[in-house]
Amino acid sequence: MNDDMAFDYYYGDESEQFAFYRIPRQLVTGERFRKLSTDAKLLYGLLLDRMGLSAKNGWYDERGRVYIFYTLSEIQEDMNCGHEKAVKLLAELDTGHKGIGLIERIKQGQGRPTRIYVKRFSTRAIPPKPVAPEQVLRLPIFGSQDFGKSEVKSSGFQKCRLRKFGRKLY
Repeated sequence: MNDDMAFDYYYGDESEQFAFYRIPRQLVTGERFRKLSTDAKLLYGLLLDRMGLSAKNGWYDERGRVYIFYTLSEIQEDMNCGHEKAVKLLAELDTGHKGIGLIERIKQGQGRPTRIYVKRFSTRAIPPKPVAPEQVLRLPIFGSQDFGKSEVKSSGFQKCRLRKFGRKLY
């Protein structure tokens, strides 16, 4: 082993000083994603990472879906690969007859960058639209919300007490 390349160990909480890309476990272990290349899974993690920034920038379409911009040259730089490899990885993730459908690319035309929609790797129902506060059903109010002692009825059963055990709780 080359001593110039010897790596040191992590001590204490040093590992928390780095930013990490997250690759969903399902992409690694899920049967559905077995044929997806490791590089395509890594690229999907990079695409997911960019979604946070896109949301902060307010990059939503008219339907409320987040989109990102990630050019081929940026992918080539980040993945340390050539043009053909970057095109192949995007095609592997894309919707289309060769792709798995984890992304959808929409060309903007006129030299503008392609919008990339990163899709969910797991299926779920679309959440219902939030209900306006005035539409929330509330219980009807009858009389006062405050109860006097005379309004509270007892069940008729004797009051019971919990047994006390001779143990201390630690």
